[in-house]
Amino acid sequence: MTTVSIKMNNQEKALLEVYAKANGLSLSQATKKLLFERLEDEADARIADQAHAEFLQDPKTVSGQELKEKYPL
Repeated sequence: MTTVSIKMNNQEKALLEVYAKANGLSLSQATKKLLFERLEDEADARIADQAHAEFLQDPKTVSGQELKEKYPL
């Protein structure tokens, strides 16, 4: 496993400590959790932006029933 160091001021560290304690996490776990949640949120936002742009190019929609018929489970 690799170690990554992050420089932060005392106020930032205190905020992270409050978050970690409230969630029963170590500082390392809290930092990792928050980092990867943010990365996932940004990736989701890019996908949503791309889907929206594609929709604007061809704004045809389909009903739930049409989807069920096209992709039966």
